[in-house]
Amino acid sequence: MIYYDHLPLDKKILKALGELSINYVFQPIFQPDGKTVYSWEALMRPTEKPVLELINDYMKTDNLHVLEVATLFGAMQAYVLRGYTERVSINSFPNDCLTRDEAEVFFEYFGNSIRGMMIIENLEYPYFSYEVWKEKKRSVKAMDNLLSADDFGSGINDMERVDIMGPDIVKLDRELISGIDHDPAKQNNVTRLVLEFHSKNILVVAEGVEEKEEFDYLVGLGVDLFQGYYLARPA
Repeated sequence: MIYYDHLPLDKKILKALGELSINYVFQPIFQPDGKTVYSWEALMRPTEKPVLELINDYMKTDNLHVLEVATLFGAMQAYVLRGYTERVSINSFPNDCLTRDEAEVFFEYFGNSIRGMMIIENLEYPYFSYEVWKEKKRSVKAMDNLLSADDFGSGINDMERVDIMGPDIVKLDRELISGIDHDPAKQNNVTRLVLEFHSKNILVVAEGVEEKEEFDYLVGLGVDLFQGYYLARPA
């Protein structure tokens, strides 16, 4: 269980965080050898309801910021406790980010050891805010960390959005990956995407790789990083 009451945050946000009951699991993102971990993605696991139901509840009350703060501070606590030495990938809403005061507390609390060790994954919902993105990018880059566009090909994350965001990493949605080893249309599409992203110096992650044949084909295409049940489940 993740606890927040010891954090030097505003009393109002601490009260809201105290109402949450959540844990975190981690799923590795691998390099092309399928063995070397590039980063660990932190995944929220509420104890009382499914994560999407929890998010929807907070969306209805226009209170996603509580989950944004919970995710950044909670995922980092879990990451530190596990003693991982690779990067940590943390999900972030595209319409929300830590306030400047919260960001200062975050970096002061976790220390300079997280410099260059974080990847902030901009989710594909609920909606994109350019002003929020600019502030998020400023904060993340100030600590030499990376930005990622999650689930490209679903939700709001498309090529136009990527051009606006200028991320370091793009994660291709499972919809683009499933069965690619025997689907010529998907092969052509992903080949084109990999070439375009590489031309922009963007790393490409294949999400949802569930079959050896998919993995082997994607390695051959030059995809940079891989995540999915074929390689490892969240734990």
